[in-house]
Amino acid sequence: MTNGSELGIFLKARRAAVRPEDVGLPPSAGVRRTPGLRREEVAILAGVSVDYYTRLERGKETNPSPAVVDALARILRLNPDEHQHLRDLTAIAAQPARRIEQRQSRTRTVRQGALILMEQLRPNPVYIVSRTNDLLAANPAGLALFPGLAGWPSRQRNVTRYLFLSPAAKQLYPEWDKLVPTSVAYLRARAGADPDDPDLVRLIGELVVKSKEFARLWERYEVLNLSQGTKAFHHPDVGPMTLDYEAMELANTGGQRMIAYYTMPGSADRDAVALLDMIGSGLLAAGVEGLQQFVQPADGELVETGEGAGVAGDQEG
Repeated sequence: MTNGSELGIFLKARRAAVRPEDVGLPPSAGVRRTPGLRREEVAILAGVSVDYYTRLERGKETNPSPAVVDALARILRLNPDEHQHLRDLTAIAAQPARRIEQRQSRTRTVRQGALILMEQLRPNPVYIVSRTNDLLAANPAGLALFPGLAGWPSRQRNVTRYLFLSPAAKQLYPEWDKLVPTSVAYLRARAGADPDDPDLVRLIGELVVKSKEFARLWERYEVLNLSQGTKAFHHPDVGPMTLDYEAMELANTGGQRMIAYYTMPGSADRDAVALLDMIGSGLLAAGVEGLQQFVQPADGELVETGEGAGVAGDQEG
């Protein structure tokens, strides 16, 4: 898939979601062959020719001006994240070499500072994921937050895969139906910047085949980048809890994010995460292949363990 065709797919999907009356046009007298706006209606409202807009949707024109991009965002009623997504799609389509540069900058190795910070935020659940939501690192509560995930093979350990394919997910999240659209919309945002990313192609291909709900939401092409919020859990080991979270992108990693949950001191939720921390400590003590973390040896020196990590004493001075 090229970025030109990805741009067209996005425009067509968002066009189908807008009714004529949403943009000041009279409702259709009869039944339309396709939902939403017609191409010629979008073109007229955007101030471009029908031929030009048709070429945009077909991926034959990939470099619209900023004014055209902003006009399309207004007509298609894009939210701020979708507007930025449209800008990103046109930029990448016009400069395909940027995709290769961005892909080459990605790493699965988590920096030492991020691992130390994750450890120091205990007992709050904290984990670090790749741009495609592969679980790269977690502190004890962060790992225990997802029942059964520690037993998955390291390369299968993905938060989005867990959400759609694990039988435990719907019990863990009482508001699962409200949560999954935002999860898919986030993945759509990631896909737009590099739709040919091998990790992303494999993940999406698997989920489209194995989850009808994922496939349905994927076709809607909604885009959203959530950086904070609140989630309700009903955890089989600690019971119900409601946690706030912050999602922070780690600079110069190619898209790694740290997801940190937190509670108010003295609350019942605080007691629940303290119990999660104890449960997760037992899981990590038993060994979790491929998960990056820090352990504290008796001499006080932090030692990194897990994928891409080195342990003190491995190298001779």
